[in-house]
Amino acid sequence: MSGTTINTPAGTPFVEVTREFEATPAQLFRIMSERDLVAQWLGPRDLEAEVEEYDVRPGGKYRYIHRDDSGAYAFRGVFHTVEPDKMVIQTFEWEGAPGEVCIEKMTLEPTEKGVRLHQRSVFPSVEARDQSIEYGMENGIHDSMDRLAELLAKES
Repeated sequence: MSGTTINTPAGTPFVEVTREFEATPAQLFRIMSERDLVAQWLGPRDLEAEVEEYDVRPGGKYRYIHRDDSGAYAFRGVFHTVEPDKMVIQTFEWEGAPGEVCIEKMTLEPTEKGVRLHQRSVFPSVEARDQSIEYGMENGIHDSMDRLAELLAKES
């Protein structure tokens, strides 16, 4: 199903994700920022998600945990800039690699058919980015974006 594009340029610490959705920027922003809705789409399908905190405002924090039979994987960050329906800048840190903090910028751009999400993550090093890819980050992104599209269709 995935219409998600993931760009991981060799030798750079960047990951870029682009996906178009049949929704308005306001609809997409709501589903991406309300804690109960985030728990329904964030992460790989084969992991259970628990969103402990998701306070989408400048200075607000988030923390969520993915679980499977092998264990728990917690992630956290801080929202730095929030322009509803337009842009979010946040940090992202997997608690399994403390100190390897990413900066992420997500923009929502209206299109003729809906909205285009573009996210750029900047890792602290090429090695940190490559390790995230090796751990299955791309699969998690594809699943999350597909689940997000499914939830948008259901909520519309």
